[in-house]
Amino acid sequence: MLPDHTSAVYSDLPLTLSEAGAGRPVLILHGGGGPATVAGLAGHLSRSAHTITPVHPGWDGTHRPDWLTGIDGLALSYLRHLHDRDLDDVLVVGSSLGGWIAAEMAVRDTAGIITGLVLIDAVGVNVEAEPITDFFALDARGAAEHSWHDPDRYFVDPAGLPSAELARRQANMATMRTLAGDPYMHDPELLGRLGRVQVPALLLWGESDRIVTPAYGAAYADAFADGALQVIPEAGHLPQIEQPDATTALIDVHLRRTSTRHIGAE
Repeated sequence: MLPDHTSAVYSDLPLTLSEAGAGRPVLILHGGGGPATVAGLAGHLSRSAHTITPVHPGWDGTHRPDWLTGIDGLALSYLRHLHDRDLDDVLVVGSSLGGWIAAEMAVRDTAGIITGLVLIDAVGVNVEAEPITDFFALDARGAAEHSWHDPDRYFVDPAGLPSAELARRQANMATMRTLAGDPYMHDPELLGRLGRVQVPALLLWGESDRIVTPAYGAAYADAFADGALQVIPEAGHLPQIEQPDATTALIDVHLRRTSTRHIGAE
């Protein structure tokens, strides 16, 4: 296990990474809530795969160079990291904002490094009939109501947080606004490009997500050449936290099914 080490993609862009396990490479990309939102998922997948879990530059106090102002730049940086390590047969798993990064990576992956995708309640595309909720406009209670199937269980009153934790969350949101605030949480051209992505894409969606609805997820899945949507009951925007067993069971099958090495394939 290699927790919290750095790897330089460019001279001014060191990536902070955690790695564990052995086997097929799995790149796990967190959403706006930070790496803690995918920690349990990474722990599970590391039992059967080699997980690589970066902290997006600018989150949790990590360095973000001034030129990195969009999701496209982040997607290209992660692709370069995979290429520099001579990795192949990579499954990319992305939650929320991380799912958007994963989709942007897939449309740019001319080398065929990525052989499978899992997008969990991802943002990133514009679906006219299902607009993305403006997360920046929500207060803490509103964010919980939109994000969780059981908001009372997961609501955190910011007034009760230590000052350091509150500052961390505010800095993360400021970074997310820089990278994804204009246009808000989407690439206007991405939806039309997804049909060029040939690798199997599994889209997992919490039934109760009100940030991006299951209908939004269905349109997202339909845009891929080989996309499938699975709706997870009693879960919101982060089903890997509210329904971890149901979520990881679906990912485990996709991990085996999409490997070009056909190790344990079904």
